[in-house]
Amino acid sequence: MPENSLLTKLAGISRKYETLQQQLSDPGLIQDMKRYVALNKEYAEIGPVIEAGKKYRTALDHLNEAKEILAVEKDEEIREMAKEEIALLEEQIPDIENRIKILLIPADPQDSKNAIMEIRAGTGGDEASIFAGDLFRMYSRFIEKKGWKMEITGVSEGTSGGFKEVICKISGAGVYGILKYESGVHRVQRVPQTETQGRVHTSAASVAVLPEADEFDIELNEKDIRKDTFCSSGPGGQSVNTTYSAIRLTHIPSGIVVQCQDEKSQLKNYDKALAELRTRLYNMEYEKYLNEISAKRKTMVSTGDRSAKIRTYNYPQSRVTDHRINYTMHNLPVFMDGEIQEVIEQLQIAENSERLKDDASDAK
Repeated sequence: MPENSLLTKLAGISRKYETLQQQLSDPGLIQDMKRYVALNKEYAEIGPVIEAGKKYRTALDHLNEAKEILAVEKDEEIREMAKEEIALLEEQIPDIENRIKILLIPADPQDSKNAIMEIRAGTGGDEASIFAGDLFRMYSRFIEKKGWKMEITGVSEGTSGGFKEVICKISGAGVYGILKYESGVHRVQRVPQTETQGRVHTSAASVAVLPEADEFDIELNEKDIRKDTFCSSGPGGQSVNTTYSAIRLTHIPSGIVVQCQDEKSQLKNYDKALAELRTRLYNMEYEKYLNEISAKRKTMVSTGDRSAKIRTYNYPQSRVTDHRINYTMHNLPVFMDGEIQEVIEQLQIAENSERLKDDASDAK
């Protein structure tokens, strides 16, 4: 994008930012909560573009000033300083331009949402369940380090440890935009605890990360929902198998069934189950979008394609390989302790590169 075109676009965004400021300062806006939330979200998303734009204009102004000094100044020492500043700015400005171009590409509107994560044991029997438990611990540690909040909404434990299935809600700033890269099949190569001859086996677990629907995203009709109550099972003290606190909701038009038994309170379980039902209905539509972009971007896996192998964890070689970007790390114990930020950043870089190419192709 030519320099003057970029400045023109930034000027238009600055005007929009000022308009949003005025709209958000209107006391009457709070009466329309849906519009207030939408405007506030748009305002927050434009903020980084405004800051990058200020930095870009400042760099261009300093570059022009340094060039003017070089053109008229006779003092060699001052001329040398101007040359150094010009060289530095000419190196920095393209990086700032690329950052702005990435920021100007429309973000996935789901990125700022909370997420529902599902981890399921795949092929490999008990070892697959144990590995699903290892993945759950890895994500739990990562979530803890990010300062996010995790709530388990459904769990089915493996017979020899780990989980056949575990479902949880993760809340925090930009959760889905970071964890969405984890969707797909995770494969492990190691000697199982049950293996007596020391042979390396391959097992797998699938991870699905879905953006949580806001209450404004999906309108649910209570007539379309059948509610069943049942006794909770598993750990939980005296209330287990004695009170009908667990909730199962069936959405009759779609056939989607969700249940929650995490809380002792039936009302709290109902609220959690309703939120999960709303998310699953929302993701039926969102899956169509994911299917479209997953065909273009190797960093993304559609929610309907859980068979796509994205990563291998090789314990004998202490190696983690992400197959989407051919990225390998040789520090498996640290990675499994939740230090997964590095590979996520590499996936974000790869996606931004793909988005820039798509944007350049669309502009032609």
